[in-house]
Amino acid sequence: MDKFIEYSPIIIVVLMFFVQQKIFVTPEQLEKKHREILDEMEEKFVSVISFKDLKDQFSEVKEKIDKMYDLLIDLK
Repeated sequence: MDKFIEYSPIIIVVLMFFVQQKIFVTPEQLEKKHREILDEMEEKFVSVISFKDLKDQFSEVKEKIDKMYDLLIDLK
């Protein structure tokens, strides 16, 4: 216990530095930041489901173009 009392000013200064530099966060702050990150992700990136749907649509368009190409070649 005497060691704590002896080093208490240093401990207080170090703890105040951590608080001032926001080294430690509260669960509320962490949850708020998490929500901000999720909102930003939704704005900037597409979902996997949407991506797969778009990929399927491209595949269908490619098949149709191939069929049209084949028809044009057969007509010549």
